[in-house]
Amino acid sequence: MTKNVGMWINRNKAVIVSIAKSTEARRIITSDMEHYVLYSDVVPGDGAPEDARDKRFWRHLGEYYDKIIEHIQDADRIQIFGPSVAKYELEKHLQEKGLASRIVSMEEVEKMTDLEIATKVQERFPVPSRFEFTK
Repeated sequence: MTKNVGMWINRNKAVIVSIAKSTEARRIITSDMEHYVLYSDVVPGDGAPEDARDKRFWRHLGEYYDKIIEHIQDADRIQIFGPSVAKYELEKHLQEKGLASRIVSMEEVEKMTDLEIATKVQERFPVPSRFEFTK
């Protein structure tokens, strides 16, 4: 069974649309992050942020991406879109888990409603019809 996943993501919220067989499922995952102001532009892996608050921010963000990966790790193809750097940070986490080869597209997209997100995913991964019509 092929499972396709499309998602809109920013650092606060991910709307995940999964399509398998003729079934579509939607899930929203939030980061529950308070508003953080980073004191360093150092990204994890490029050096350690000096401020403890920055470290908490990156750790919390990593946990958020891990939660998302839990829900998409069995996908055969992954579509990622959103307005911010979160999609690239998620891509890095997917690389670390050996799942980056499943990404079929990444796109810059501004704010969307949940219905617009589902429609965009259905355009990429059409839901097979449950009925076949014959003449």
